[in-house]
Amino acid sequence: MAEATSGGPALRILLRQPTKESVPTPVSSHADRDRIIAVFTNVLMKDEPPENFALRTMQEAMKPQKQTVLVQDENQLLENALRSLLQGLVSSAVQSGQRMMQCNPDGGQIPHLLDIVLYLCERGHVEGGVIFQLLEDLTEMSTIKDCKEVFAYIESKQDVLGKQELFGRGKLVMLRTCNQLLRRLSKANDVVFCGRILMFLAHFFPLSERSALNIKGVFNTSNETKYEKEAPDGVPIDFIFYKTLWSLQEHFSNPAQTTLTQPKWQKFAGNLAVVLDTFEAQPLTEDEGKANNLEQEEEAAFSIKYLTSSNLMGLELKDPSFRRHILLQCLILFDYLKAPGKSEKDSPPESMKEEIKSCEERVKRLLEIIPPKGKEFLQSVEHILEREKNWVWWKRDGCLPFEKQPSEKKPIQDGGRKRKPRWRLGNKELAQLWKWADQNPNALTDPERVTMPSINEYWKPLAEDMDPTSGIEAEYHHKNNRVYCWKGLRFSAKQDLESFCRYSELGIGIEGVVPPELLPSDVRAKLHARNTEKNKRAKREETKGPITQPEEPQVATPIEADGGGSAGELEEGEALMDSDTTEPQKQSPTEVESREEAETDIEGNIKVEVV
Repeated sequence: MAEATSGGPALRILLRQPTKESVPTPVSSHADRDRIIAVFTNVLMKDEPPENFALRTMQEAMKPQKQTVLVQDENQLLENALRSLLQGLVSSAVQSGQRMMQCNPDGGQIPHLLDIVLYLCERGHVEGGVIFQLLEDLTEMSTIKDCKEVFAYIESKQDVLGKQELFGRGKLVMLRTCNQLLRRLSKANDVVFCGRILMFLAHFFPLSERSALNIKGVFNTSNETKYEKEAPDGVPIDFIFYKTLWSLQEHFSNPAQTTLTQPKWQKFAGNLAVVLDTFEAQPLTEDEGKANNLEQEEEAAFSIKYLTSSNLMGLELKDPSFRRHILLQCLILFDYLKAPGKSEKDSPPESMKEEIKSCEERVKRLLEIIPPKGKEFLQSVEHILEREKNWVWWKRDGCLPFEKQPSEKKPIQDGGRKRKPRWRLGNKELAQLWKWADQNPNALTDPERVTMPSINEYWKPLAEDMDPTSGIEAEYHHKNNRVYCWKGLRFSAKQDLESFCRYSELGIGIEGVVPPELLPSDVRAKLHARNTEKNKRAKREETKGPITQPEEPQVATPIEADGGGSAGELEEGEALMDSDTTEPQKQSPTEVESREEAETDIEGNIKVEVV
């Protein structure tokens, strides 16, 4: 406050001090979380489908929420409460000794909770990533045995989780969940479960998803095959061959290193030749193939990696699946070395290509003779490798997307399905024509209804196209219209036969049919000169006369006589022919007729073969 000291009345100035804005009293997040947990816990005991009570439960839990879609802060609060509720249900299931995915009052209601949240996410009431976060938490809190049941639930809801409104929100969370689960599993003991996870990812993600692609072609060099480096005592095996065989795995695990230098390739080629020679020298019989056939054992459990103990070397050489395993790795390596799309720098030299080709042929021959069903196995492998080339080209072309967006369907008005119009005569044009005839009966009898143009009127557009001064481009000429040309030829054949004959005489096609009076003077002169030149050429060919063809050498063949003809009669006929050509003389009509009958009999009874 400030006061004036002058003689006038005191002036008092009051300065208004800023007041603090009223801040709403924050609501305790723990209290809200506990209230939401209590509401959802009560509805878990209901034996009803989620669509009957899920939305009502969400509105009751998020009081005083009246809307059907939550905002960001409300979504976060609901997600934290649901994660706490899920953790409590898992703890109660573990303490009671019940399976987590069993839906009963004693062991918790985890599947029912997941169904409720999935329904809310699918309808858009809750943010779509909530269900994926709950599934990730559930797999992290579960044992491997329980994870199989959790993943079975995920597989059953695969179509719903893959919808676009949910997939975009939770694809990265689902990918992280599956990868973490794969790291926990044993590649030797949980092969089937790992395969289920990979199949799910292949179906869940689109083919063009780059997170699932090995764009750079990096090899898994951590997959090492350990084998014995020194020969053990008292083992009656060829230890040099043992080391040679298992040393090939070093090249199979990283094929790019094989072709870096020539010495490495020579080492691999030498070791492979030793192995192939051994396989060829010790072929397997049909009995050995049947004894080791895994297809006969329906529940046969085997590891994806073979044991490398030197004591097992003899048994493994008699196992057809082991030989196929090694030879198939060779084909995959060769297919990588000669893969399409490589630059000249990355492709192997010509000498190496020849060695690859020869080794590949040997490997295929060995695969074909390994029992059982060697030929069928080789055909399947070749088909798979041929299809693999398509994927190689696709990755090197930039992984273009396979998916095509569905065409937008126009909304149907009036809420019903639009019916296609039905016409009296099959289509709109015929029906309209018939309608006009009904309204005007004189239309069909009008002499001007159908008018036929003259020859000059019909060919005038084509004559304008032939004029260079008109400037019409060649692609727009009427000669390119097949219907126009066809009608014109029929028209000229009926009314102007002379023009119709010029179609083939001048050799210029349909333009020769155009009447000369329609053409410009320069175009007409060119056509006339061409016609004159053609006539002169024809006259020169006529004056030259027929061209004598060189006589082909004829080979005399035995003459076969049919019917009653004999060699004597043939000689008489030849004598008659010689007498006709050498000594012409007048003969009586009777002699001529008898001679013609004799020649006819000779020609009918003699066959002459000319080569």
